[in-house]
Amino acid sequence: MTTFDRRRALTLGAATAAALATGTAAARAEAPTPTPGTPGLGDPLFPTLGNGGYHVTHYDLTFDFTPSSYDFTGVVTMNAQATQDLSAFNLDTDGHVIDAVTVDGRPAGWQLGTGASGQELTVTPAAPLLDRTPFTVEVRYRGNGKAPRAGLTGWNFGTDGGFAAAAQSSRADTFLPCNDHPSDKATWTFHISAPEGYVAAANGELTGKTPRADGSTVWHFALREKMATELLGIAVVKGTYLYGTSRTGLRLRHVVPQGQEEKYAPIVERTPDHLDWLERKFGRYPFSVYGLHIYDGYKAALENQTLSLFATAWFKLSAAGHPTYENTMIHELVHQWYGDSVTPKDWQQAWLNEGPAVYYQRLYSAERGWEDFEAQMKTIYEKLGPDRALNGPPGLPKALGGFNIYSGGALVLYALRRRVGDTRFDQIMKVWPQRFRDDCVGSEDFIRHVVDLTADPALDTFLRDWLFGSTNPPMPGHPDWTVPTT
Repeated sequence: MTTFDRRRALTLGAATAAALATGTAAARAEAPTPTPGTPGLGDPLFPTLGNGGYHVTHYDLTFDFTPSSYDFTGVVTMNAQATQDLSAFNLDTDGHVIDAVTVDGRPAGWQLGTGASGQELTVTPAAPLLDRTPFTVEVRYRGNGKAPRAGLTGWNFGTDGGFAAAAQSSRADTFLPCNDHPSDKATWTFHISAPEGYVAAANGELTGKTPRADGSTVWHFALREKMATELLGIAVVKGTYLYGTSRTGLRLRHVVPQGQEEKYAPIVERTPDHLDWLERKFGRYPFSVYGLHIYDGYKAALENQTLSLFATAWFKLSAAGHPTYENTMIHELVHQWYGDSVTPKDWQQAWLNEGPAVYYQRLYSAERGWEDFEAQMKTIYEKLGPDRALNGPPGLPKALGGFNIYSGGALVLYALRRRVGDTRFDQIMKVWPQRFRDDCVGSEDFIRHVVDLTADPALDTFLRDWLFGSTNPPMPGHPDWTVPTT
């Protein structure tokens, strides 16, 4: 029988406790200190857009809007995952009164300040958020659609007292606090109230309607595919829903002005033909629903995901009597593949959106005899030369929305087609949206995609010269094309 040595046991116990204490202290010393996420993602064109330290996975937006007075209240619930140990993080917001913020159901501290492109809502959770940990933020807020903003507004008001959202590129924050950068895509659900006589619209599918005692209705929508904030398409208008299907069975829903159904029905009914034309080029449409929202409160056209937004004034025949407005319908529909499903990782990559949209709208128009495709490309070639020096080449623009991104981007694709031939070019353009579906990409991805698909390393230099060069390279097959000297 072993004799129990009490003194030895006490000595060993004390040594073990000391070792454990030392190890715990060392672990604490090695543990990273939580820090705030950055109040911007360093976008080359919009450095303060977006926020660092987390990635959003889902937005749930409840939005209660009153027509004519333009007052609204909102609740946004954002599911996210930390990408660092966070002591605080920011949301982009602009023109909102913040009423309450919670993180994981616990009241959080918050501060509202002015940023370079809007406002910054800094949220301090009750306890730090650990790296790779999911968390939920709820922000209750209110405001008025016509209230002053620190940055640009996405609100567009019609004669009906309603509104439609056009959030590109930095204006989603005027509708909800969010991570307003295209690199952080998420799924969405919407719950939007509309009073009697009005309808609500949003990206995705209508999943139900809930009547309320005051005669208004809450419209529920779900967008199950990822979407960047800049493609937000909510609206409350006096409108009528028109329905249809594509030749492949895709559900179509359009919103047209109330009382003008007969005028706009033949226009939206062109959509199945447009889808058929583009699906032969790119493969199946990437989302579960599509449609047009035609509204007198908007003055242009925009590719809001699954529900492109158009001005009522857009739909006029050309001087020759052609429905050339269909070119723009094609343009916005191309974006559903190029820009919405496959999204630029930053705004300097915008030629990847606009180049294909312009290229195929021109091709569509040429196939119908409305314009000369080659002549259009030659004109673009002549204009792009000096524009490179002024505004930057297509792949390195100095600002968003210029000729170099739109027509210049189309010219890059035209040059590529001349270089590789029609069959290989069609393959490049069809595989791209399938390969990078739901992803965020840049010019380098496109260059690698082309080289991989063609097994032609020389196309790396070819595309870099066209995308990033300070002068126009020679156009394959057109040695006579030159840039006029001034």
